[in-house]
Amino acid sequence: MLIEWRTAHGDRDRLPELAADLVRRKVDVIVADSTPGAQAAKNATSTIPIVLALVVDPVGSGLVKSLQRPGGNVTGLSMMTPELAGKRLQLLKEAIPSLVRVGVLRNPDFAFHAQAVKDLRAAAPTLSIELSFADARTPEEFGPALSIISRAGAQALYVIEDSLFLNSRGTLLTLASQARLPVTYGERHFTEDGGLVSYGPNFGDLFYRSAGYVVKILKGAKPADLPVEQPTKFELIINLKTVKALGLTVPPLLIAQADAVIE
Repeated sequence: MLIEWRTAHGDRDRLPELAADLVRRKVDVIVADSTPGAQAAKNATSTIPIVLALVVDPVGSGLVKSLQRPGGNVTGLSMMTPELAGKRLQLLKEAIPSLVRVGVLRNPDFAFHAQAVKDLRAAAPTLSIELSFADARTPEEFGPALSIISRAGAQALYVIEDSLFLNSRGTLLTLASQARLPVTYGERHFTEDGGLVSYGPNFGDLFYRSAGYVVKILKGAKPADLPVEQPTKFELIINLKTVKALGLTVPPLLIAQADAVIE
């Protein structure tokens, strides 16, 4: 089996040409590890099967008609599960019991973020948390966005999942550290690189399961007939170096519950 690798290195403008190149090469299956990548692939072909590996909201992003009946040439995994945003906010509150104000960084160009904001607004009152919001579409907008959040008196930063934020996490985490804002995100790379806590689907498991879709399709299954599956494995990661740097005290019980602790 020959695997053709393509990466945009965080530059979304390159995605259409990368997808078109794979179509010209007549590959048998395209595996997409981001929502913009999957959308570029879908725009490039309606016949080559596309398997979603790390896509947050396939239905809301217009990639499939429904999880049970995706239709068309796209299927795979959804990273989204009900109440995940609320659970992550709850864990942030458990990590910082005195937390009452949280800033939320969102990308208004990403349709999923509207649903995430709705879920956060629903969960915040039960946790006695007040939310403030700021938008960023490019890394250059991170600084102004965090300034808005800091002026609102936020004690922590909730970053909604987005390939833009993930790929530019170094810049974002540096700015958050300068603002003394502990960060929570949905994926462990943020926490490994200096965020406070992350909770979300296990990426390795999603990639492993996406390979199963590829096998089924190569054996003759049609994407339209394969339901989109949701995550089954989640991981909680806590960075104790960040805890110490920010002078925080995270309850030992939460640390004991973590799947990994960075020291």
